[in-house]
Amino acid sequence: MNRFVLLLMLLLLAAVRPGTPAEETSARRDNMELKSPAFSNGQAIPSNYTCDGKDVSPPLIWTEPPPGTKSLALIADDPDAPMGTWVHWLIYNLPPTTRQLAEGLPTAGRLPDGTLQGKTDFGRTGYGGPCPPSGTHRYFFKLFALDAVLSPPPAPNAKQLNAAMKSHILAEAQLMGTYRRKGR
Repeated sequence: MNRFVLLLMLLLLAAVRPGTPAEETSARRDNMELKSPAFSNGQAIPSNYTCDGKDVSPPLIWTEPPPGTKSLALIADDPDAPMGTWVHWLIYNLPPTTRQLAEGLPTAGRLPDGTLQGKTDFGRTGYGGPCPPSGTHRYFFKLFALDAVLSPPPAPNAKQLNAAMKSHILAEAQLMGTYRRKGR
């Protein structure tokens, strides 16, 4: 019994010891903020950024990533799609000094600053806007600060990009917008 109590106390002390890597990682994950001048978190995405409009990428801005950031990546997806999560945008190896993406970013696989774009579920690189078949869907824009420049296969899909990012995420920020097509 005494050994059990001693073991339990040691485990409890180890679990609450300040400054553990898990606590440091949790704190670092919450220090970036992602916004758009086009829509607020939880609000409707304007039709200009959807299949009902110009289908151009929305402007995005974010706060400074944590020290040690070597690159940034962004994934935009729709978890409400009928066939499972639908990926609308994959962009990676953004320089760590980047603080925004302009509206209407080109859809080329490689941008002038060296930023790369992956293949979306539309079967192409670049942004593909919301186009839900019915109802209101949620669209999550997730920005990742990474401690490495990634080397996934060319034009990676979401699974390949997520695998390349695994164990390199220093911080994450998220913006969610909604969209419902008129008459659907």
